[in-house]
Amino acid sequence: MKKLTLITLAVLLAGCSANSVNSQAQHVRVTNNEPGKECKFLGDVTGSQGNFVTGGWTSNSNLETGARNDLKNQAANMGGNVVSILTQRAGQTGSAYNGSGSSEQTNVTLTGNVYRCPE
Repeated sequence: MKKLTLITLAVLLAGCSANSVNSQAQHVRVTNNEPGKECKFLGDVTGSQGNFVTGGWTSNSNLETGARNDLKNQAANMGGNVVSILTQRAGQTGSAYNGSGSSEQTNVTLTGNVYRCPE
């Protein structure tokens, strides 16, 4: 029983931290502007952090950072080094926090276009 409690606690605490950025994604730049014509469009991505279970336990800052890191990780996997943000949404989908079904921010979703630009 003690092991189960420790495992559950570890899972809950991990849900409160931001998604980490992969080493190859650390140099991906996120911007609100479209890059120049010298950049090649590779596709679009959606990054997110948070859900009904973990959202109420995760700070707004970690939700935003985690969504941005998820976006950067996906862009790097596509071979991109620049993401131009198209939309940014903060969801208030209710939360299991305190068992109240509160309406605090529980997730952040970013969408963007991925580009490969000369360095």
